[in-house]
Amino acid sequence: MTRYLGIDFGTRRIGVAVSDELGLTAQPLPSLEPSSEEEAIRAIRGLIEQYGVLEVVVGLPKNMNGSLGPAAEQALAFARRLEEGGAVKATMWDERLTSRAAERLLIEADLSRAKRKRHVDQMAAVLILQGFLDRYHRQQERSL
Repeated sequence: MTRYLGIDFGTRRIGVAVSDELGLTAQPLPSLEPSSEEEAIRAIRGLIEQYGVLEVVVGLPKNMNGSLGPAAEQALAFARRLEEGGAVKATMWDERLTSRAAERLLIEADLSRAKRKRHVDQMAAVLILQGFLDRYHRQQERSL
């Protein structure tokens, strides 16, 4: 069985989610607040090893017109760093409006503003990973 790790990359906080062993559902993990990119890479590689992850899905924050801005370039560079050494494959996932959808879900769950701020990256990582998993399984069903 393959597990997947979803990442909502940010410069201050990184949302993280992991799939179940069947690759059907995404569950949140505690967000990371690394002090450097090196620390972030080490922490995520630790999660990859802990959960036996073979593929990481990194949110790609495209502009609304589909172009790539500075945040998207940072996410791409981060994904490339994760792939160094060949231990894991990194797949980019269009995350436009994911943080906004995560915020809406947390508002609907009636979380206070302070709690929403702490959980929005986590929920965005879940939405990124779940979108990837859903598409993957739809493609598998079509190929049968």
